[in-house]
Amino acid sequence: MSDSRPSRSPFDAFFNGLIYMIDAPVTWAREKIVANRPKYYYYHEKFRRVPTIDECEIGDVLCYYEANEQYKRDKAVDTEILNLLRLRRDDCVFYESPDHKENCKKVLADYEEAALNWFIKYGDLSGYATVRDCYMKQKHRLIWERRQQEKLESNKIE
Repeated sequence: MSDSRPSRSPFDAFFNGLIYMIDAPVTWAREKIVANRPKYYYYHEKFRRVPTIDECEIGDVLCYYEANEQYKRDKAVDTEILNLLRLRRDDCVFYESPDHKENCKKVLADYEEAALNWFIKYGDLSGYATVRDCYMKQKHRLIWERRQQEKLESNKIE
C-alpha cells in the first residue's frame, strides 16, 4: 500500500527548513522570554501626576509643558465622562418617556452636576486654551467669589 500524501519536492523541503531556521528562535524568544512579562494594555496606561502650574518655578519651561500636557489629559477625560453621562441621560429619557422626569431623576441630576462642574473649570475657554488660561480663570473666579462674600458680609453688618 502506498501513502496517499503527495511527496515533498526538494524545493518545499528547503523552503520549510529555511522558514524553521528563522521562526524557531523567534518563537522560542516569545514563549520563554516575552511570556514572563506582565501583560500591558495600552488603553489602561496610567500617567504619573505632574506638578500643577502653580507649583512650577518661574521660567521652568519643562514644568510648564508637563503641566499643560496633564491639563490636556484631564480635560479629555472630563469631557469623555461628560459625554458618557450625556449618553446615559439621553438613553434614559428616550426609554422612560413620558415619565422620565421621575424615573431618571438621578441620571439627570448627575449629568447636570457634571456639566456645571465641567463648565466651571473649562467653560468659556477656547479649544486652544492652555493650563495657564485655565489657572487664570480659576484665580479670577476665586477672587470674584471672595469679593461677593465680602459684599454679603458688609451688607449684613449694615
